[in-house]
Amino acid sequence: MKILVTGNMGYVGPKLVSHLRSAMPDAILYGYDSGLFAHCLTAPGAFPETGCARQYFGDVRDLPEELLSEVDAVVMLAAVSNDPMGQKYEGVTSAINYEACADIAQRALRLGVRRIVFASSCSMYGFATGGPRKETDDLNPLTAYARSKVATEKALEQLECGDAVVTSLRFSTACGMSPRLRLDLVLNDFVACALANQEITVLSDGTPWRPLIDVKDMARAIEWALVRTPEAGGNYVAVNVGCDEWNYQVKDLAEAVAKAVPGTSVAINVDALPDKRSYRVDFSRYRELAPDHQPQVKLEQAINELVEGLRAMNFADGNFRSSQFMRLKVLEDHAQAGRLDDALYWC
Repeated sequence: MKILVTGNMGYVGPKLVSHLRSAMPDAILYGYDSGLFAHCLTAPGAFPETGCARQYFGDVRDLPEELLSEVDAVVMLAAVSNDPMGQKYEGVTSAINYEACADIAQRALRLGVRRIVFASSCSMYGFATGGPRKETDDLNPLTAYARSKVATEKALEQLECGDAVVTSLRFSTACGMSPRLRLDLVLNDFVACALANQEITVLSDGTPWRPLIDVKDMARAIEWALVRTPEAGGNYVAVNVGCDEWNYQVKDLAEAVAKAVPGTSVAINVDALPDKRSYRVDFSRYRELAPDHQPQVKLEQAINELVEGLRAMNFADGNFRSSQFMRLKVLEDHAQAGRLDDALYWC
């Protein structure tokens, strides 16, 4: 199988390429990325993209048709990837996360690609009271990022799949160590706070619920989507990806990190305005469809691997929220240096 991965030079991509090389050794992997975060390497060793047979550089809004005609499967990771970036670049978020993805999927199917995997998000449930959200529950996207994921899912659902298999993976909030580590993710942020400042600062009141998933388990889910048959969910399926025990309140995540890094205190902003991004998620459908690809990483393991990885980097930046570990900061630095225009195209 020849697999094209868009956005492979981000946070998840290096872990995905490594996993697929091991789990699907006969697969041929191609990467396609604009390179915005290529320099944000945080782990020693080989350049992650050496795991790809070819690495292409380009914007997903301009993905060449001849590249799609060469592959059997497309994994769409490329995205403006969090709420702060989505807020600043709302139009670009729609163009990349929705319009480009829908266009790639439509062209890929027309050219004979038989498997399409879309990295969607549980954030589309927004503020959800009551029990954990199932795939059949109403969606309540509160941000540009979440709205873009909803729009793409709707577009994929309406495609004429034929005998192709199309999968939208509604991922929980990502966490864990990666060769291109992000610290603008809740658990990763808390570990960085603990190591650099010996204090975890929770910017909300700590009560919002978040489902989490380690990047290694995200890679396992993508593998499943690449090999699943139509009998496992149909030619098109959207499924919550994670596990029930990884539904946590933010304050519990902070306490878990403090326990793993002795001497760390936790400061919760009890006066913070309510964070409406609060939802628990039901993962029973994923357990049913993908019994052999269930998450394996536990919270304690994810925390310990982050601690070990950051310590190996001699991480001690108490001001990391203004560093290249924050994806919005990287984009702002590119723009200020005149390397990026307002549409996030290279100048």
